[in-house]
Order: sequence, then C-alpha cells, then structure tokens
Amino acid sequence: MASLKFIVEKTSTGYSAYREEKNGVIGTTGNNLNHLKDNIVEAYNLYAEEFKKKEIAVENIELQFDLASFFEFYPEINVSALGARIGMHKSLLSEYINGKKTPSEKQIKRVLLGIRTLGDELAHLEIA
Repeated sequence: MASLKFIVEKTSTGYSAYREEKNGVIGTTGNNLNHLKDNIVEAYNLYAEEFKKKEIAVENIELQFDLASFFEFYPEINVSALGARIGMHKSLLSEYINGKKTPSEKQIKRVLLGIRTLGDELAHLEIA
C-alpha cells in the first residue's frame, strides 16, 4: 500500500495532523510524534471502516512538516550552520522557522535539499 501523507503542525500542547479526503478531513492530535502516529492510524482506520477503505498501519503514514515543526522536532539541526551550508542568511531562515516570514516553494525546496544532502552525507559517513 502506498503511503498516506498527513500534514503535521506544532501546537502549544504537542502536535496536530490532518489529511483531506473526498469525504472530509481526517484530523487528530498527539502529545509527541509517536502518540500522534498512533492517533493517526486510529483516526484513519475509523474513517476507513465507515467508508469501506483499506485500513492502515504506522508504516503506511508519511508525515509532512512545516518548517517550524520540523526544526522543533529535530533540534539537533543547527539553523545557523544549515543556513551557511545552503547559502541562506541565518536570520532569514530563522524568520521562516518562527513564522515571521513565509517561505516560497523555491525556498522550502532549497532548505529541504540542504537537509537531505546533509542526511545523505551522514548516512554514508564512516569514522575510523
């Protein structure tokens, strides 16, 4: 089964997630990401039961973060260092993350490419 994408946002009490379906919106919340994933499965499977769809498991979920939620969930990623790596001033990246400015699709792709490139480098790293 293909992955089902849920949009994740940081809230004052944890996280929320939603997915639009032709019969409405499936939404839920969680204190942390593991709790959120479990609640997503439960919410989707209730929807699936009602509309005769195939049920899912956690493995079938794809989470899509906004920039603020992403950096809050991965505090190990240094915003200043990432900005320098991708050629984006740290104050601009910080404004995107803090919601003071809205990044264009091009800027989001630039940040995401920088993160993925870093992840790929780390995945292939060997330490002697």
